[in-house]
Amino acid sequence: MTPHSSPTLSAPARILRGRPTDPRWARPALLALLLVTAVLYLWSLSASEYANQFYSAAVQAGSESWKAFFFGSSDAANSITVDKPPAALWPMALSVRLFGLGSWAILVPEALMGVATVGVLYAAVRRRFGAGAGLLAGGVLAVTPVAALMFRFNNPDALLCLLMVCAIAAVLRALEDGRTKWLVLAGVCFGLGFLTKTLQAWLILPPLAVVYACCAPVALRRRLGQLLLAGLAIVVSAGWWVAIVELWPAASRPYIGGSQHNSFLELTFGYNGFGRITGEETGSVGGGGARPGGGGGGGGWGETGITRLFSADMGGQIAWLLPAALILLVVAVCVLWRARRANATEQAQQAQQAQQAQQAQQAQQVQQAEEAQQAGQRAEFLVWGGALLMTFATFSFMSGIFHQYYNIALAPYIAALVGMGTTLLWRRGGRLASIVLAATVAVTAAWSYVLLDRSPDWLPWLRWTVAALGAVAALGLLVPLRRTGAAVRGEARVRTGRRVVVLAAGAGLAAALAGPVAYTLDTVNTPKGGSIITAGPSVRGGMGGPGGGGFPGGRGPGRGMWPGNNAGNNAGNNANANANGKGTSTPNGNGNGTNNGMPGRAQGGAQGAAPGAGGPGQGNPAGQAFPPGRNQGGQAFPGRIGGMGERGAGRMGGMGGLLNGSKVSAKAKALLEKDADDYTWAAAAIGSQNAASHQLATQKPVMAIGGFNGSDPSPTLAQFKKYVADGKIHYFIGGGWGGFGGPGGGQGDSSKISSWVEKTFKKVTVGSATFYDLTRKA
Repeated sequence: MTPHSSPTLSAPARILRGRPTDPRWARPALLALLLVTAVLYLWSLSASEYANQFYSAAVQAGSESWKAFFFGSSDAANSITVDKPPAALWPMALSVRLFGLGSWAILVPEALMGVATVGVLYAAVRRRFGAGAGLLAGGVLAVTPVAALMFRFNNPDALLCLLMVCAIAAVLRALEDGRTKWLVLAGVCFGLGFLTKTLQAWLILPPLAVVYACCAPVALRRRLGQLLLAGLAIVVSAGWWVAIVELWPAASRPYIGGSQHNSFLELTFGYNGFGRITGEETGSVGGGGARPGGGGGGGGWGETGITRLFSADMGGQIAWLLPAALILLVVAVCVLWRARRANATEQAQQAQQAQQAQQAQQAQQVQQAEEAQQAGQRAEFLVWGGALLMTFATFSFMSGIFHQYYNIALAPYIAALVGMGTTLLWRRGGRLASIVLAATVAVTAAWSYVLLDRSPDWLPWLRWTVAALGAVAALGLLVPLRRTGAAVRGEARVRTGRRVVVLAAGAGLAAALAGPVAYTLDTVNTPKGGSIITAGPSVRGGMGGPGGGGFPGGRGPGRGMWPGNNAGNNAGNNANANANGKGTSTPNGNGNGTNNGMPGRAQGGAQGAAPGAGGPGQGNPAGQAFPPGRNQGGQAFPGRIGGMGERGAGRMGGMGGLLNGSKVSAKAKALLEKDADDYTWAAAAIGSQNAASHQLATQKPVMAIGGFNGSDPSPTLAQFKKYVADGKIHYFIGGGWGGFGGPGGGQGDSSKISSWVEKTFKKVTVGSATFYDLTRKA
């Protein structure tokens, strides 16, 4: 060993030390970040129980049947699939196969995906901007409220977020040296993303392809060829599953949930595709069209427009650092573009001043290295910024179904831009950098105050603390580092100024992250369940608060989209109650019976909530019911809302079980389990959530009639009658949503099945739950 060679480190030492070129603190800091993230995402994880029972039931089915695993079926007997491709279900189903059915087995894979996403984001940012930038980006992502929400939940968004960060990281590696393998890897990530959440995975494809075509360090012809290979990788990695499903005989596979004609391609380009943009989603609930009395489009999913993600419902989920990310993106691109021109001028001057060829060559090499570094940084800003702007624009103006938790897609892009932009300006220094950083801190603190003020009774001291700390930090960042005077005195002032600036930077970071950290801790400590969930506390003028399961928010005094009263003063009689057009809601927001209108505000909009489960029942901003007794096809909403089974406080069946399953009592469970092995399905229920809660309680297949919304034509009345005649279904679970009509209106298949069962078979009551024994005539 020579005196200047570095000693060979053991494997554990390399893990702890990291790369020799990194600062000694970098790897320990990364490990600490990952550990804190893991603790945050695993803390009290089981409190959410099965989280979204719709997906948990499919996970349980996949753990019992490989066919259900492959197709993403809602039950092990393969009656119908979930309304998404199955990739997000596969890790959870494998976990349940290994460890058994339970909350931890389902949700731990999601939490680990969150930790992995933070790690991949750190690695991607570190390569061009250093360990400090990577740590800042990873930390911002970890404490983004919507990220903490979804990495502790079992919706497909967690896996999709991980795959998109991996895809961007691979594209950035390809931009470094032009190697094809990285683009192919990115294509595989996009293909797997399609099998996770269809076309949403391809939102960021255009900006990434354009940046690579313009900035890759290889010839243009080679770039285009590489992009074609990446496209082929996308087609192969996504298309194999699609081809099998489309070619598989429909009679021997489950019905494709969410489609109206049993076609995955229809699901991809319709309900889950362009229908989300236009609002024309056949079979959906509340999407499309203008909201009564509202404006800006978006139907029942909020007003569209450039300010949508800053609104009461969305702002606290994702927008804490969104203004900062946009400011830093614009300034960083401008700074790096000006630096490119300055470098070209400097290189020409150095070449003229060099008196010897060797000096000119050395100067040119140094200049080329600096230009390559700056070009890589520019490309990285364009990649992350392009992904952010494309996703932001789509989410802001899409008129179809849009939930608050979709915003997790923006979280890594915002985090990366904040980490890179802050580090770039901090290292460059100078008056312009100081002004921009101070302005960014001031804007972020002021915006945090606005977001926190939307929950005036929740930690009221925090918004004032953030505002004051942000103001002080902004002023501190403006302290000049150089002053005139004697040399010694000037040096002392420089040191003092640097201390002030460093302290101000720390205060600015604390002010910027205090709000999202508080929201995230509230989210971690609040159990989440149902189809629609939100992070943080209830907000003034929003659609709900913690808990989830509501439509479109959770419990609390937030503003609900559907019926109820405006400010809790209307006694009810809403137009959307049921097929008979009647309904009531009490001023405290609790539903009060069966066959009535949807309640004002129970837990997650649930029927018949326990007292105190909800806040004031508020209607939509116009105070009108949604949408006056009609769905998209003109079909009146079914009146069979109540009587769907036992419910416990805090675990209600939102909107008659449409958005969250019911609480299944021990007696109801025993009834369904009796002789269940003699039937293909232990029971059948309208809507996937109603079926899921009973399937998870019994671990026996329960048919979800009509899929998630109860609107899919599977099975038809004739098919259901044949199943009953063949002795394949034991019980029909009464109540539930009842299903919507078809595209042209009229009574839907699920409603026809419900009516036929009630007229034909014997009713069995267990507590407040109603079942029909399909082996005994009435």
